[in-house]
Amino acid sequence: MANWIAACAADDIDEEDVIRFDHGGRTFAIYRSPDDTFHATDGLCTHEKVHLADGLVMDDIIECPKHNGRFNYKTGEARGAPVCVNLKIYPVRREGDTILIELD
Repeated sequence: MANWIAACAADDIDEEDVIRFDHGGRTFAIYRSPDDTFHATDGLCTHEKVHLADGLVMDDIIECPKHNGRFNYKTGEARGAPVCVNLKIYPVRREGDTILIELD
């Protein structure tokens, strides 16, 4: 059974940006791509557990603010050293102005 959680309003995230969302003792990162789609990943870098919401978004890449490791936020794929463990991604849907993520 799907567990959809309201994470934020669409207007809370600028295009090509990321925000932090905390829920149930976990941290997530919610992204808005340049093509106006929304995506969600775990919110901490898999290398040093730094908050990705403090990082830089470029196209479909999030760059960790600590050691500049990069991930594709659409697929979770680790794309640049020092990160080598992929991020977990979560399904996202938009209902009106609300962005929801599906948690397991």
